Order: sequence, then structure tokens, then C-alpha cells
Amino acid sequence: MRFFGRKKKEETLKNVETAKESVTELEKLCGNDKEVYEALLNTMFLDPKKIDVSLEDAVKRAKNFEKNKDLLRAKVWYEIAGGLALYKGDAKKVKEYFGKCEKISGEKYLILKNVEKAVSKAQEYYRKYLA
Repeated sequence: MRFFGRKKKEETLKNVETAKESVTELEKLCGNDKEVYEALLNTMFLDPKKIDVSLEDAVKRAKNFEKNKDLLRAKVWYEIAGGLALYKGDAKKVKEYFGKCEKISGEKYLILKNVEKAVSKAQEYYRKYLA
């Protein structure tokens, strides 16, 4: 005798186990460095070519919103600028823009703990997967 739904439950459990075992390309690249992985997971664009705003324009918008005391929008645009700087490999600007985000919002950005290493891993990812 077969119970209704039993097969569905077994399939769901199998899918959950498979998802736990699958590792993203970013995780593979970062290896055991969970701190860099977490920093990049929350800051980098996986395909920055799809962002139709230049770094300069994002910074200009962020500064304008900051000047007008619209801090939420300023933070969002600084995050975009930081992500684009990460794509360009500019550690100094990554630090500057995510530093602005931290200052505006009070949130902690893990990428600021080790900017150079995070930029290096991001560049490695972009060379490998966006070529």
C-alpha cells in the first residue's frame, strides 16, 4: 500500500540534501576563507556588465543624495559605486565607498576588514567567469 504524499516528501528531502552539497563558484574560489566569501557575497555584482550606470555617475548620485540628507538613497548609491569599484579592481575606492556606507548607515561591512584580499578574489572571479 502506498501513502499519498510520501514520494513528494522523499523528493523534497533529496532536493534539500543536494542543495546543501552544492557549492557556488564564489565559494570554490574563496575556499576556506569564509570571511572574504561573506564580504564578497554581500558586496560584489556577479555580472557587473549588466549594470547600466558608470562608477562616476553612481558616485555623483550618492554625493548628491548625501548632500540633500537622503541618506538611504546615498547609501544605496555608494554600495553600487563600491560594487563597481570592486569590479574595476580599485581597492582604494572600494574602501572609500563602503566606508561611506558604513558611516552613513552604521552597518558594518566585512569587506572593509581586508579590502585588498577581497578585491583580489573578486578580480579572480571576474577573470574566470566573465571572460
